[in-house]
Amino acid sequence: MSVFTVDDAKCTRCGICVLECPPRIIEMLDPKAMPSVIPDQAERCITCGHCVAVCPFAAIGLKAMRPEDCETVSKELLPTAEQVEYFLKSRRSIRIYKEDRVPHAVLTKLIDIARYAPSGHNAQPVQWLIVEDPKEVRKLASLVVDWMNLLNRKSPRLMEQFHFDIFVNAWQRGEDRVLRGAPHLIVAHAPKDTALAQENCAIALTYLELAAYSQGLGTCWAGYLLAAASSFPAIINALALPGGHRCFGAMMAGYPKYEFKRIPLRNEPSIIWR
Repeated sequence: MSVFTVDDAKCTRCGICVLECPPRIIEMLDPKAMPSVIPDQAERCITCGHCVAVCPFAAIGLKAMRPEDCETVSKELLPTAEQVEYFLKSRRSIRIYKEDRVPHAVLTKLIDIARYAPSGHNAQPVQWLIVEDPKEVRKLASLVVDWMNLLNRKSPRLMEQFHFDIFVNAWQRGEDRVLRGAPHLIVAHAPKDTALAQENCAIALTYLELAAYSQGLGTCWAGYLLAAASSFPAIINALALPGGHRCFGAMMAGYPKYEFKRIPLRNEPSIIWR
């Protein structure tokens, strides 16, 4: 089977698939010809599915993607511009969580949504580690504190610059200000040599963050764990990611303990127009 298929009975030769193909490997030799892949260009297909998704008549298919297997876009389910604006403005980073654990099915749903995040060349390199056990999350937080203490011994000035002493002192008082007592931690990882791996993981985590808000969950980016995971062997070993992989982002997740009532102000944007 070719990488690209056309149902002759459905195709109207409108040419939209030719225009929408990101690598521009689809052609129509004349207005009456069916679209086809340019000879010797099939290997450039990134299987993004644009051609399948854009065809008004479900005439285009790929080897790994038939139109009948793809969900139809329902305009009735799309939020209005006003709803999207309100949704994005009202989202808050959550740093105080209930002890309740999020059901496994809900966490799985978040990953299912996040896999639709865009990635460079549709490489989809992002993989996930979900720490469901709150005890394991707390263990990771303690290792981050160990990393902070190590930095203090090696570079007290760095400790002071980033105020690590605040987090260490809080931990000694029994307060977790690293992972905020969140019941779960979600880690995005990818092969460390993959192009744009960090950017792809960040985009996927952003999708997940917004999906979590829609599910009544709270999240917060775990920046200190991410920093420690780049070099601290104890964290690297505890995460136990596949060989050659690196943590490119992490997020706390759980049910917010408190409900925010207002949308706080933000600085006016600084814009350069050309």
